[in-house]
Amino acid sequence: MLVLSHPTGNANARAAALGLLQAGHLTSFQTSIATFPGDGLDRLSALPGLGELRRRRFDPALKDVTAMWPWREAGRLLASRAGLRSLTRHERGAFCVDAVYRSLDRHIAQGLSKAGAAGAGAAVYAYEDGALASFEAARSLGIARLYDLPIGYWRAARRLLDAEQVRWPEWQSTLTGFLDSDEKLARKDQELRLADRIFVASSFTRQTLADFPGPLAPVDVIPYGFPAVVGARAHAPLAGRPLKLLFVGGLSQRKGIADLFAAVRALGKHVELTVVGAKAVEGNAALDAALAAHRWIPSLPHDAILKLMREHDVFVFPSLFEGFGLVITEAMSQGTPVITTDRTAGPDLIEHGRNGWLVEAGNTAALQASIENLLRHPEQVAAAGREAMETARRRPWEVYGHELAEAVARTLNDTARHAPAVVRGHHA
Repeated sequence: MLVLSHPTGNANARAAALGLLQAGHLTSFQTSIATFPGDGLDRLSALPGLGELRRRRFDPALKDVTAMWPWREAGRLLASRAGLRSLTRHERGAFCVDAVYRSLDRHIAQGLSKAGAAGAGAAVYAYEDGALASFEAARSLGIARLYDLPIGYWRAARRLLDAEQVRWPEWQSTLTGFLDSDEKLARKDQELRLADRIFVASSFTRQTLADFPGPLAPVDVIPYGFPAVVGARAHAPLAGRPLKLLFVGGLSQRKGIADLFAAVRALGKHVELTVVGAKAVEGNAALDAALAAHRWIPSLPHDAILKLMREHDVFVFPSLFEGFGLVITEAMSQGTPVITTDRTAGPDLIEHGRNGWLVEAGNTAALQASIENLLRHPEQVAAAGREAMETARRRPWEVYGHELAEAVARTLNDTARHAPAVVRGHHA
């Protein structure tokens, strides 16, 4: 028995669920809202204003093992669309993201407790901020706890990003990660302590766990997969026009956007920057001024983002703290080479100068120099774009799901060999 839970069912959770099912491990996938091709919710997604449901579409093979707890997440989506910010207020709103995660976590815990001891090989696989209650219930029943940490550890984030408040004080309000309460941070730590195995998607995320104050379970690094590569990419000649740069992501200095704007400003008319993403906060003068100087698109559907990537020469993602960065793999799959930092999945996916470029996080001069190099050697853009697509072809999402299932199987075998006997739901 393996129960996998994820409140919003993002791309990596979908691939994890399918990979675990195909390997014969998955008993139940628990989420808030899931649609399947041709069902009622899927048909509703075609209606105006309900496009968000398309993001919750799962492989039909998962339908029979999927359980939904939709009301809290439905409330969050409706409150967000209606502009009822008090209901989605960070940590405290009745329909905030934290409430959605904790609600699903409690449902999992209650289900485990009702089911009782499950025997050797049983496990719960849960994600950061949504694992505490289910892990506590699983521990009492002798069930293995598998933990997925999709972004770096919070203490490392505080240490690395604290310098940004000094380096770019005018961008300080965009660093919203500093708003997490002590209670929430304590829950994160307890989730980690309870884990029997920790899964991360990048070497950088694993490195951040060195900041944890105590021993931890073994950590497996399994990079996410790439979207499907469709056809070839024709790169427009660069002679006589600016280099077209694209950024997609949350508009916060955690993503390094102050460095990006500074580098682009120094390069002037030689580059054109398009920015896609929502503001982390309203009323930040530095952010507002920077966006006014460039093409800014607050939001786009996923298909439109992929199309926009194909229309640009280079994707720039100078993040200062990123568990992975799915936009990196999305851009590479479209033949758009990426400039990114050593604090993303870039070092796991990119060979510098061959299929993209790596720069030191927070080094504005290095970022600018990387772009300038492409202005001097424009032939590198098309060559790196072709190599990026080849990298994507070799690692579709199915590879991630298969590798995760293999790692989970090894963990369950190890746990079963070393676990004490369980009698009536308690350790003997």
